[in-house]
Amino acid sequence: MRILGIDYGEVRTGFAITDELGITAQGLETVKSDGNDRILLKKIDEFMEKYQIDTIVLGMPYHMNGDVSIRAELTEKFIHKLKCKYNKIKIDFIDERLTTVQANRTMHFLNINKNKKKDIVDTISAVYILESYLKIKSK
Repeated sequence: MRILGIDYGEVRTGFAITDELGITAQGLETVKSDGNDRILLKKIDEFMEKYQIDTIVLGMPYHMNGDVSIRAELTEKFIHKLKCKYNKIKIDFIDERLTTVQANRTMHFLNINKNKKKDIVDTISAVYILESYLKIKSK
């Protein structure tokens, strides 16, 4: 069984998946949805069909001081949609503060072309979200 990691965003959403053993996380893709959650739910349906997913984990974008942000409220609404549609699997979330910063540092380190960065930053963030979840789960 696998875990699907999601870096949910209003414009773009990044996806990552674990290997079958749940040890490593790999980026899948970034989907441009422009606020249309149906596009994302359709993509998740495709992932559900392709992989044996038993858990979905999303990053919760809290403010640095821990307060709930407007993006966090939107993410909570999306989590509700996921729980309604995929009620037989576990839906979880973790604090995602600074995952985008980590993703940008990684892309800078790898010398990624700045024109390509916006297309992959959310996927890399989803990998960091999933890796953080795996670390917490293994404790």
